[in-house]
Amino acid sequence: MRDHTKRSFLGTCIATGVAAYAGLGATAAHAQANPWPAQPIRIVVPFAPGGANDVLARVLTEKLSLALGQAVIAENRPGAGGTVGASQVAASKPDGYTLMMLSTPHLIAPIIYKDLPYDALTSFAPVARLATSPFIMVVNPSVPAKTVSELVALAKAQPGKLNFGSSGNGSNQHLFGQMFLSATGTDMKHVPYKGSAPATVDLVGGQVQVSVMAVSNALPHLKTGRLRALAVVSGKRRADLPDVPTMAEAGVAGLGTSPWIGMVAPKGTPPAVIARTNAELRKILADPEAVKVLNNAGLEADYIGPDELAKLIRDDSTRWLRVARSVNLKQ
Repeated sequence: MRDHTKRSFLGTCIATGVAAYAGLGATAAHAQANPWPAQPIRIVVPFAPGGANDVLARVLTEKLSLALGQAVIAENRPGAGGTVGASQVAASKPDGYTLMMLSTPHLIAPIIYKDLPYDALTSFAPVARLATSPFIMVVNPSVPAKTVSELVALAKAQPGKLNFGSSGNGSNQHLFGQMFLSATGTDMKHVPYKGSAPATVDLVGGQVQVSVMAVSNALPHLKTGRLRALAVVSGKRRADLPDVPTMAEAGVAGLGTSPWIGMVAPKGTPPAVIARTNAELRKILADPEAVKVLNNAGLEADYIGPDELAKLIRDDSTRWLRVARSVNLKQ
C-alpha cells in the first residue's frame, strides 16, 4: 500500500509539473504572439491644442507610429493647469498604452490645487525628457513699449491697467509672468485661459496686452507683425531672433531658464515598455528631420533618459515650488 501511495503521489506531482510547464509554455507563446504594442497607444496632452506640449506630441505620434508599428494618437485633456489630464493618466492601467506629456505646470500644481487625486512625483514613471521650450516676452502692437524697460515704465505709470494673458493658473506663462512682475515691481492683471491657443488669440486681438509665452507659439505672429518681441527668457539669444535681447540683457535677472517638456507613464508601467519607448524617442530626437521640425516650431530637442528625468523632476519640483511660493502663486 505504501508503495502504491508513493507511486500515486509521484504520478500526481509529475502530472502537475507537466501541466504547469505546459501552462508556462502557453503563457510565453501568448506573450510572443501578442508583443507590446498590440493596440493603439495614446499620448495624453493635458493642455489645449496649439501649445508647445501639443506641437511636440504631434511630431512624436507620426514617428512613434512608424517605429512601433501601431497607431500612436495625441489626445488633448485640458483643464485646471494640466491636472485633469494628469488625473486621468494616473488612474489609467499601467500597461504601456497610455503616456503623458509633462512640463513645469505639473510640478507647480500641488501648491495651487489642493487634494489632487495623485502625487505629482510618485504617481508617474519617467520615460524621457524630450525638448526645451524657450519662452519670449511679447506684447500686442497697440502697446507703445518697444523694450522691456519701456514696458516696465508704462506698467508703473498705469498700475493694474495692462493685462497679461497665460494658458492657465500655474502654467509656465503664469509663473514667468508673475516672476517678471515680482522682479520689476510692476502691477498687471493676470488673465488665465484654458490653454495657449485661446490666450494667443486674445493677445493678438488685443484683449490682453502682454504675455510670456513659448517661442513656438509666438513665432508665426512675430513674422506677420501681429505681436512684438521684447526679450527671450533664455541664457542666450536665439539664432532665428538675433535682434531680440535676453531678459538679462534687457535688465531683468533671474528669469533666464527654459521650461522643458518630457514624457511619463502611469506608475507601474512595465520597465521593458519604458525602455522600448525611451529607445525609440531617443532615435527620433537624434533624427535631423525631426530636429528641424521642432526647431521650426520654436522647440529644441533635448533628450535625457528615465533616471536623469526622475532627478530633474525632483530637483525642479523643489525649485519651482519655492518660486511659486515666493510670488504668492495661487488659484
